[in-house]
Formats: sequence, structure tokens, C-alpha cells
Amino acid sequence: MEKVIAVENNLTPIKEYLEARGCLVVDIGSGWNIPVDAVVISGLDKNLMGMQDIVTVAPVIEARGKTPEEVWDSISR
Repeated sequence: MEKVIAVENNLTPIKEYLEARGCLVVDIGSGWNIPVDAVVISGLDKNLMGMQDIVTVAPVIEARGKTPEEVWDSISR
């Protein structure tokens, strides 16, 4: 079963890497309305979609300073 990952829209190399691994990548800015397996952001201080109180049960992965491979490793755990 493919993983569904929400990714911040400025993280193109990570989006492409995850898609190449068979993930369905949705843009955080699109206001996704499906359950996701993980959320990838550029920094934990980020205000997602202008909402500071966004809630998700999926792990939130900070991509800052990580390669696409390292992000994938965090998702795969």
C-alpha cells in the first residue's frame, strides 16, 4: 500500500524523491483532506497553512538539513 505524504510546496527535491519511492505526495498548501502517513515541513517553526493550531496524528518531519534519503528513512521507520 502506498504511503500518503503531505509535503510543504517548497521541498521539490523531497517531493520528487518520495514520488519515485511510490508515495502519493500531496501539497500542504492544497488543504489536503485525506489521511496522511507523514507531514514533511521545512522547519518546525513553520506556521502550516496559516494555522498554528493544525492537528495531525501523523508524524511531522522537519526536512531542514536533511537529504531526501534521510527524510525517507524517517518516514519508513
